[in-house]
Amino acid sequence: MQFKFKIQPYQTEAARAVTDVFAGQPNSGASPYLRDLGRAADGDGTEALPGFETQVQASEGYANAPIALGSATLLENIHKVQRRNRIVESSSLATGPAPVNLDVEMETGTGKTYVYTKTMLELNRLYGWTKFIIVVPSVAIREGVYKSLKNTEQHFFEQYGKAIRYFVYNSARLGDIDRFSASSDINVMVINMQAFNTSMKEGGRSKEARIMYSERDEFASRRPIDVIAANNPIVILDEPQKMGGNATQAGIARFRPIACLNYSATHKVTHDAVYVLDALDAFNQRLVKRIEVKGFELKNMRGTDGYLYLQDIKISKNKPPQAVIEFKKLNASGSISKRAQGFYEQDDIYPASGELEAYRDGFTVSEIVPDSDVQLGYVKFLNGIELCRGDVYGDSSDRDMRRVQIRETIKSHLEKEEALFARGIKCLSLFFIDEVAKYRVYDDDGEEGLGEYGRIFEEEYARAIDEYGRGQQNLDASLDAGLGKARRRYLEWLRGIDAHETHKGYFSIDKRSRRLIDSKLKRNSDESDDESAYDLILKDKERLLSFDEPTRFIFGSVRPGLTYMCP
Repeated sequence: MQFKFKIQPYQTEAARAVTDVFAGQPNSGASPYLRDLGRAADGDGTEALPGFETQVQASEGYANAPIALGSATLLENIHKVQRRNRIVESSSLATGPAPVNLDVEMETGTGKTYVYTKTMLELNRLYGWTKFIIVVPSVAIREGVYKSLKNTEQHFFEQYGKAIRYFVYNSARLGDIDRFSASSDINVMVINMQAFNTSMKEGGRSKEARIMYSERDEFASRRPIDVIAANNPIVILDEPQKMGGNATQAGIARFRPIACLNYSATHKVTHDAVYVLDALDAFNQRLVKRIEVKGFELKNMRGTDGYLYLQDIKISKNKPPQAVIEFKKLNASGSISKRAQGFYEQDDIYPASGELEAYRDGFTVSEIVPDSDVQLGYVKFLNGIELCRGDVYGDSSDRDMRRVQIRETIKSHLEKEEALFARGIKCLSLFFIDEVAKYRVYDDDGEEGLGEYGRIFEEEYARAIDEYGRGQQNLDASLDAGLGKARRRYLEWLRGIDAHETHKGYFSIDKRSRRLIDSKLKRNSDESDDESAYDLILKDKERLLSFDEPTRFIFGSVRPGLTYMCP
């Protein structure tokens, strides 16, 4: 699968809103400077960068030329852009970590990454700037940005005839920073908030901070921060409201940027706004991604609780024993109430309850035993549940509610999926849960097994597939039965997918035990994301969105401070 990109007018407008702020800035190309090679450097250090035309001398670096425009000219340019885009004019240049600090407001799902990638190329075309740093709030978004840069390489090369050289900052690979400085091509460093906040605390005790601010033997006795700052980069902040704070702003300032570009749908700290694409604009232009949320509304008592109370067992000379059981019933009005009723052996609570889901499986009375001198009377059901007189069973509302949610999600997925299948579009469904143990469990030997939600999913998926394809078991005769070719292809494809293979969990994984764990933002590095699901969801979206890949349902954990990326 290969993505095709369509040039949208709003993308050009958003990029132009930024570039017009610098109207009048001379295009002097990359600005050469004498690069500090450190005490350990020897030889001429000439290095070729694969895929790029430049051959650079190790002693020469290329930085962004400084902004030549005065404050009055910059403010006048900003006013022109704001008037054109119907934005309230700034009274003065906004203060921030750079001489120019601009806000671009774009609704979530409208392609911010594409827009600021295009903006970087436009800034290079018009003014010759080549060094950019993209700061993102999470590892997930970092991988999404990196993948977007990769996916759009050919698309933008066809427009601009230039390639972007990009890399993810890693304190263990400082050579990337050296190549970033030495190249005169368009260079982009991507760094996530956690690495950024840790690394930019000068004097901090963390390993990353020590590496960033100390002279490193493996880096020719230079400080990485000095090598980066010598490039006078343009810093792009993706979702800055999730990164704010004085410490972060101070850290950005140490990069010595000539400009900071902030891209978000909800700016907390505002600067000079130059472009706004709000939710209404995005809706009217049909730009936002289609996401449907499955919701449930249950008033008063939930009705999904498997509530049973054995009130009494009645005996009669002329009739068999009768169990008086209190249960929950769905009324004609849609309300749910408790009621007590007599049941004989072979009576089923499910129809008596108004077909509430909690009583579907096995709640047929199989045996009624009255009180005796040695024991209380009891009732047995076909599913093995046994209730003594006076006992209460169930009221496990949370578990049953989750089963209903999973079942309804699968049902809605199948309905949506068949319609999209004919159009060649794959449907994905996501479950956000509170803890990994609900999805995956481990025995004493470390062997992986399904947790409660995993088991429920596979049970409900098998049932849903059976119900969805019921009456169409003989696919060879489906056309004769009046089915269209599209439906037959879909049912054939559906039958070829195993329930166990169609769901995956996207969680963190402990590097030592290799077990899935709850996602948390931690400073230490003993956690990473579950590699198989992580790679599929964030690094191999083409495969995930292909019909050859059986994964269609994803379980993940979302907590405060975490951002979840979905294709």
